[in-house]
Amino acid sequence: MATDFELLAAWRSGDLESGNALVRRHFLGLYVFLRTKAPDAADDLVQRVFEGCVAARDRIDDDRGSFKSYLFGIARRQLVYWFREQRRDRAHVDPMQDSIAQLTGSPSRLVALRQEQHAVFEALRDLPLDLQIALELYYWEELTVPEVAAVLEVPEGTVKSRLHRARQLLRERLETEIPNEDDALSTLQSLRASLAAADRSR
Repeated sequence: MATDFELLAAWRSGDLESGNALVRRHFLGLYVFLRTKAPDAADDLVQRVFEGCVAARDRIDDDRGSFKSYLFGIARRQLVYWFREQRRDRAHVDPMQDSIAQLTGSPSRLVALRQEQHAVFEALRDLPLDLQIALELYYWEELTVPEVAAVLEVPEGTVKSRLHRARQLLRERLETEIPNEDDALSTLQSLRASLAAADRSR
């Protein structure tokens, strides 16, 4: 199977099918990532991300990490831009302070989740956006610490401290529903599978 960068190289050379294959490979993960944060705008945001990828395809290189981390970096920036567009004080969206619950208001009814998955989903929404993103990329998308650092545009040490802080906050919010941290993280991983399965059936 061709790697992401092999597909990208073929795409640069004019092979549109390789470009389509690259999009298909990452579409679902990207869609679930955006839909848990901006469900009403997910379709538009996915389009923006891939348009940004198309525009920048000749500037992407494999010295900066994985193609996946590059793609999710675009997704994070587009998400922040979108939230700023929705607010009157557009400059005041701080992804290390503002949570999805604060930015979007009432919870989104994405899919009927099991009780423990619903608890994790709601707890995630209460985390500052960049802490939520760090957890999701590390546990859902299985990005490495350097790759998450590339997405968030911070040093690797900062990612480690953010993951520690995110786990701590998640544990505090779940201590009555899921008191064991390992169980909470396991549920976090299974939550993505449930959301992805729901989106495949759309």
